[in-house]
Amino acid sequence: MANLASLARLTAPGLALLFVAGCATERKPPPRPVPTAAPRPVPPPAPVRAPADWRDAPATPGDWTYQSGPVTMARFGTMGTSPLLSLTCDRAGGAIVLNRAGAAAGSLPMTIVTTTLTRQFSAMPVAAAAPTLAVSFTPRDPMLDAMAFSRGRFAVEVSGLPTLYLPAWPEVGRVIEDCR
Repeated sequence: MANLASLARLTAPGLALLFVAGCATERKPPPRPVPTAAPRPVPPPAPVRAPADWRDAPATPGDWTYQSGPVTMARFGTMGTSPLLSLTCDRAGGAIVLNRAGAAAGSLPMTIVTTTLTRQFSAMPVAAAAPTLAVSFTPRDPMLDAMAFSRGRFAVEVSGLPTLYLPAWPEVGRVIEDCR
């Protein structure tokens, strides 16, 4: 038995060393950083070319809103900003006034394009907090019906300003009918 006890005393430290050695892990070197390519410079945007047909141009962002009451008005634009275009019924003056956002020193040619009619007008500058160019129509002007019934959209072009491609929504027709 003494041999067994001395054998246990001799092998116990060896087994402990083997146990601890088995738990140790080999240290690996940290991973090398992956080289990253320098970001490529962003090329300037390609110039926007006018579409061959105005009906293929992207729609101007915004929505129509309608206001009734003593003054009937339809406004087109984005919420929280001055309208890009408005149609106002001036019952007292017997006219419908189209105001397009923009400033000018004098009158400018304004072309309105619909699916059935294209016509040029002389837009007069209106000094206001948000300057506009105005064109006045009689309530029975055929251009108004052409705008209201244009297939999906109509365009308002003014030299030196971006062309507006506007949806022919019911608000346009409502202002026209309110003035007739």
